[in-house]
Amino acid sequence: MSILKFSKTHEWAKIDNNTAVIGISDYAQHSLGDIVFIEVPKVKDKVKAGSQFGTIESTKAASELYSPLSGEVIEINKDLINNPQWVNESPLERGWMIKIKIENNSEVNNLLDEAAYKDFVAKESH
Repeated sequence: MSILKFSKTHEWAKIDNNTAVIGISDYAQHSLGDIVFIEVPKVKDKVKAGSQFGTIESTKAASELYSPLSGEVIEINKDLINNPQWVNESPLERGWMIKIKIENNSEVNNLLDEAAYKDFVAKESH
């Protein structure tokens, strides 16, 4: 069974054993507006928790993507490159960006569960 966690930089990680699927939250995609371009690392690249792993561009702005966890990229959502609007349409499903093999499971403890993330967003948007 997978668990869903969020970072304070608005990325999510769907964690299942030693792997995590990563994308951006519904709040983040809504704030960015219409997504037009996404740049992600290659398979076998290493990502580090809190460090930039890619870029996302919308009609409003370009933003960095930060990895919520450290690990090795084992899959990228190739279809997303040609369909960046999926991030807007389905940020937690079709809009996923990368899948990593988690390097350090204790980093999961630094992430927020859905309720804590919603509280964080509510405070941040006021």
